[in-house]
Amino acid sequence: MATLTILRYSLVFYAALLIIPTVCSLGYDLGKPKNRVPFFIFGDSLVDAGNNNYINTSTLFQANFWPYGETSFQYPSGRFSDGRLSPDIIAEYANIPFIPPFLHPGVHRFSDGANFASVGAGALVETFRGLVINLNTQLSYFKKVAIGLREELGDGEAEKLFSRAVYLISIGGNDYMFPFLNNSSIPESSQAQYVGTVIGNLSSVIQEIYKIGGRKFGLIRMSPLGCVPGVRITKPENKGACLQEALTLAELHNKALSELLRKLEIQLPEFKYSNYDFYTFIDQRMKYPSKYGFKEGENACCGTGPFRGVPSCGGRRTVKEYQLCDNPNDYVFWDAFHLTDKAYQQMAEQMWSGTSPVVEGNYNMKSFFECVAP
Repeated sequence: MATLTILRYSLVFYAALLIIPTVCSLGYDLGKPKNRVPFFIFGDSLVDAGNNNYINTSTLFQANFWPYGETSFQYPSGRFSDGRLSPDIIAEYANIPFIPPFLHPGVHRFSDGANFASVGAGALVETFRGLVINLNTQLSYFKKVAIGLREELGDGEAEKLFSRAVYLISIGGNDYMFPFLNNSSIPESSQAQYVGTVIGNLSSVIQEIYKIGGRKFGLIRMSPLGCVPGVRITKPENKGACLQEALTLAELHNKALSELLRKLEIQLPEFKYSNYDFYTFIDQRMKYPSKYGFKEGENACCGTGPFRGVPSCGGRRTVKEYQLCDNPNDYVFWDAFHLTDKAYQQMAEQMWSGTSPVVEGNYNMKSFFECVAP
């Protein structure tokens, strides 16, 4: 009997030795630069830290004026919020610096990562063409960074860096909202094909990053696009109801994104993903704001018109008139399309430590940053 007990404990011990390294490599000091987990960020206004400050574009796609940034930064950083975005808060959790915009002038330490995102960007080149940095261009910037890191570190160390890194992508919302914001629509018969094109472009970018060495991918699903303040007002005849066409596109996208990630997990042997359920996050806070510590779930803090859905925050765009709430922490939405610092904080918490069904896949952002490849 004693022999069986010893054998049982021995098996448990050796099983633990086998399992733990597959979750996180042991013996690494994350405080050392060579073992830091770089953070590369691609996408749209949900994650853009201010790249559009440095391109020739419309003020519709810029937030470098007051009251943007009024809380966390006390200055307009270019983020579409009163404060931080979810990648900023994830960086805080990971104990790494905020990742600055790639286009920010000055010296960059790309071994910490880079933020390539652009307000208004889409997976399709046609989306706000000439006014934003589309996803393919963002990929080209990353390829330049990758070449520079190989030259700086050598191929071997660069490969380790790329495999340690976390790649966060938020894209698609602008592709789906672009027609509605231009008084057009996507016919029902073409919706599946349109979503397929967006997903196809996203798939190509993920696979290109994988070829360079990326292994850990964080994705953000579509929100209920048809219900955000700036979309609800696009068709006055709806009298403020959610725009069903936009909701359908978001739902089709989320289903196709899940299918894509499961497919890539099979095709690419070291591919890991965490797919965050942004749809439910927004849906629940719009319907039950008080449950999550908010007073207002439908109206924006800054803007004008119904739901404050006219994107006039700051008075620098076509419509100059705007109202500003007293306390952004009472609101889910900061402006017509974007969230408050408090909402992004809650979002980042879920992305960081959430489990199924909040995140799809076997990982969350915490596991990505804690797990370091040798």
